[in-house]
Amino acid sequence: MKNIKSIVLITLLLVASVINAQQKELSNELIWASRTFSPDYVYSVNSMNDGEYFTALEDNKIEKYSYKSFGESIETILDGANLSFNKEPLSIDDYSFNADETMVLLATNVKSVYRRSFTANYFIVDLTTKKVSKLSGKGKEQLADFSPDGKKIGFVQGNNLFYFDITTSEIIQITTSGERNKIINGATDWVYEEEFELTKGFYWSPDSKNMAYYQFNESDVTEFTMDFYYGKTYPSPYTFRYPKAGEDNSKITIFEYNVISNKSAKLIQTDETYEYFPRLKWTLDNKLCVLAMNRHQNNLDYVIISKENNAYKNKVVYTDKSDNYVEVDNNLIFLKDGKSFLRTSEKDGYRHIYIIGFDGSETQLTKGEWDVVELKGLNEATGQVYYVSAKEGAIYKSLYVTDLKGKKCSMLSDLKGSNDASFSTGMKYYINYYSNANQPYLITLHNAKGKQLKVLKDNAKLNETITSFNLPKKEFLTIKGHDSDLNAWIIKPADFDKSKKYPVYFTIYNGPGHNTVTDSYDGSNYYYHQLLAQNGYIVISVDTRGTMYRGAEFKKSTYLQLGKLETEDMIACAKTVGNWSFVDSSRVGVQGWSYGGYMASLCMTKGADFFKMGIAVAPVTNWRWYDNIYTERFMRTPQENPNGYDYNSPINHVEKMKGNFLIVHGTGDDNVHVQNTFEMTQALVEKNIDFDMAIYTNKNHGIYGGFTRLHLFNKLLKFTVKNL
Repeated sequence: MKNIKSIVLITLLLVASVINAQQKELSNELIWASRTFSPDYVYSVNSMNDGEYFTALEDNKIEKYSYKSFGESIETILDGANLSFNKEPLSIDDYSFNADETMVLLATNVKSVYRRSFTANYFIVDLTTKKVSKLSGKGKEQLADFSPDGKKIGFVQGNNLFYFDITTSEIIQITTSGERNKIINGATDWVYEEEFELTKGFYWSPDSKNMAYYQFNESDVTEFTMDFYYGKTYPSPYTFRYPKAGEDNSKITIFEYNVISNKSAKLIQTDETYEYFPRLKWTLDNKLCVLAMNRHQNNLDYVIISKENNAYKNKVVYTDKSDNYVEVDNNLIFLKDGKSFLRTSEKDGYRHIYIIGFDGSETQLTKGEWDVVELKGLNEATGQVYYVSAKEGAIYKSLYVTDLKGKKCSMLSDLKGSNDASFSTGMKYYINYYSNANQPYLITLHNAKGKQLKVLKDNAKLNETITSFNLPKKEFLTIKGHDSDLNAWIIKPADFDKSKKYPVYFTIYNGPGHNTVTDSYDGSNYYYHQLLAQNGYIVISVDTRGTMYRGAEFKKSTYLQLGKLETEDMIACAKTVGNWSFVDSSRVGVQGWSYGGYMASLCMTKGADFFKMGIAVAPVTNWRWYDNIYTERFMRTPQENPNGYDYNSPINHVEKMKGNFLIVHGTGDDNVHVQNTFEMTQALVEKNIDFDMAIYTNKNHGIYGGFTRLHLFNKLLKFTVKNL
């Protein structure tokens, strides 16, 4: 009898547990205004010089760990709780060590400028004496960086370049011409930051005797002004230089500054041949390599600049060409022989790794109908090259190693999904960051052969939380596009019944440079899509033509006609999905942000017969109003390609719109200007077509801060439930 009671009790508890799991519901408040789904992570990891130890920033402390015997921290190198300057406490936002690791440079009070740039108060801490000193004492700085010998710190302030001499405590001003919206020394302009992902504009030579730096002359770049509203009687205008498609760029000069002579020499400047210098990098023997590109971005020269007999000599050692455009990335490693380098190229139709000799010779290390995602590093002592690739498919990322002849290749990743790696100095160890579509980060420590040494973060607690919500799995499939099968994922309601008819919510991006269909953790977006499924929607995302990791032909097929093929694919997908027996084809909606907002607008106009509801967040609505580096890479200039611009602008198709449309923008969006939304809504008004609009005051392209995301996604959900 006792056993029967126990069994009954256990059964009741299990049933209660299941009911509790089924009743536990998601909400936007949980997703956007709580830390319920915040994952554990390993932040600000720096390998130490010996390659046996690394540091990480944890709870305002710089902690030291051993790669070989990772466990508890073996030493707290710096505790932010004990740091102050003039009795003011300091909070560590970022840090770096000098060459012999006796000093730390701290970034505090960081304030964003644009997407990647920021200003900060920098402090130098002597780890022996614990003395704290301010870098300049004249306000915030940018881009502060130790020289390789650890005796100097370069930084930018007020658009001028300086360095601090640690041995003499003297600040040396390198440039004096800096002036806002006119001349930038040592940093980059808006469009370089956004499109070449480049904010730092100065680079120490390996011997610390010279510094190469950019000078941007923005004087001919047209200004753009945004109004900011702070409760004042009059708004505050913010004006900056923004080169739109077909408009003038900054004139750029690359200089070399010599520490000993305290003089700068002009090396190369933009002209009719070179419109852009997207990368600078020193060779190991103190020669400067400048990546120089034409305006069409289909010719990329590797220019080596060296000084011989007190004169500078420029030599093009390699050229990468394309019929459309050449991608710029960070996949460039110089070899110790001083005669060759590793880089990636799409020259054979897929992105692969090559050894390029300064004499023009080349050896292809990786081959196949798949793309290398990133070149992670080289261990010349062992002759091993490490890289992440999409060899298993466009939705996956795996870590591989090969040799310098490309003969011996092996996969180091154990788990299928998304893998990335951060290597130690000397490439002895790496930290692997893994996730998949339904699992947050598993962060593990490995030796160079791939053997797992330790689990650093497993997010077990978050996995338990996810399980308690009984969420349906995100699944992968292919959907027939206009003329090819397209990668997609799908989330169905937890109580999915194939005999019923469900509305479909497409969430898309579709643009170059970003895939949404990846076997990786998607953070808060994942839970919002689950919330939609909880509300009875089938949620689908599709990577159309023009997206990545399916080779150059697939990615570059949209050249000169952004939006055309992607819209054809989305219409074809809507037709395909609409024919599924469990889909209500009269209730298909689409939502996207940025390029995705552009695509949602096209779906609601050119694809009006197939999409009942559309939501466009921060959309481009005409490529004439976006920046020239991005737009011209894919479209050339409006003067050269007017039909490509105009035919694929949703503004020119508003009369076709039939469904319910919501357009959202932040007035402080320095990237995709709110002008895009205002021009779109004006076109809709002129055709007397109804729409809904939400404007977020002073918010940038990310539309976040405080309760902004909660407010935004509550609005998106309400609009979806009402109209789909």
